[in-house]
Amino acid sequence: MSRVKVSKIAYKPVGLALGAVSGMAAGAAFKQAWKVLGHDTDAPDATDEERSWGAVLLAATLQGAIFAAVKAAVDRAGAATTRRLAGTWPG
Repeated sequence: MSRVKVSKIAYKPVGLALGAVSGMAAGAAFKQAWKVLGHDTDAPDATDEERSWGAVLLAATLQGAIFAAVKAAVDRAGAATTRRLAGTWPG
């Protein structure tokens, strides 16, 4: 088995763990960002009848952007660390 393939296989469980951590970090970052925007209540769900379309779509857009950015940063850091430790890029 080639060194690249071994690195890719070995990275799988690390990637899964990093995904869970990044999800928790992104959730906390989103809650904080929602508060900074001046909202005292939790972000609305799409089916929250009491909230406006604008509030629901703003929350979804902000949440998606934060989750994507945090996931990309954590994945990139994990891959860079793997290269530093194993000598090959896991992707």
